[in-house]
Amino acid sequence: MIKVENIYKTFKLSRQQKREMGKDFKGSTVAAVAGVSFECQPGRIFSLLGPNGAGKTTTLRMISTMLKPTSGSIEVDDFNVVRQPQKVRERLGFLTGSTKLYHRLTANELVKYYADLHGISRDDFNRRKDEIFTLLDMHDFANQRIAKMSTGMKQKVSIARTIIHDPSVMVFDEATAGLDVVASRGIVELIRGAKDRGKTVLFSTHRMGEVSQLSDDLAIIHRGNLLYSGTYAEFEGQMQAESLEDEFIRIVEAV
Repeated sequence: MIKVENIYKTFKLSRQQKREMGKDFKGSTVAAVAGVSFECQPGRIFSLLGPNGAGKTTTLRMISTMLKPTSGSIEVDDFNVVRQPQKVRERLGFLTGSTKLYHRLTANELVKYYADLHGISRDDFNRRKDEIFTLLDMHDFANQRIAKMSTGMKQKVSIARTIIHDPSVMVFDEATAGLDVVASRGIVELIRGAKDRGKTVLFSTHRMGEVSQLSDDLAIIHRGNLLYSGTYAEFEGQMQAESLEDEFIRIVEAV
């Protein structure tokens, strides 16, 4: 479970950044996230949507303990991200596009490294690795060095190391970025499987088809503010536009 309550995240601006904000800007800080609240329940898939710069990634990084909220609170499986960050990390798998890989290692070596960090036994590691590598179709390049991999291969390695410890809470930030249709389908099946096993799944994506396929719950964030939070069925029932993409654009542009 993820419980986000009235979180704010402000960043102090440099002199150059202040000048870039324009003559009318008088403050010294900017709010990337402002008063956002939502809950992600076990056995349900929660989609977080928003245009670039909306505050999605900042929110996900606060949930993952990479950033501390300026105010408000976040709990992951009843553990506070600020007061109990290690407990949160033990239960969390977080995929972000900005996390770098070790190019000198192979896929096998890198995933084993992360399994060792989580104290996974050899038998559990071998079982989990085989399941994940089969689902993501990684066996053919398991012993290839990451430096020689394509973008899609690297994304699969990132996903494998994110979930090798079988976390109860999974957070995916653009999980299918850089993947073709076939590879993306594997990720979608992985997310569905996590839901079926009672995992808490939170993901952000720009692919509206994935949102309609996977979402049980949905939140839309723009300019750091929450514009919608509720079930996907409720959202679909109140849509004024013909498609999810058009409705998303209508809501964002109305602000």
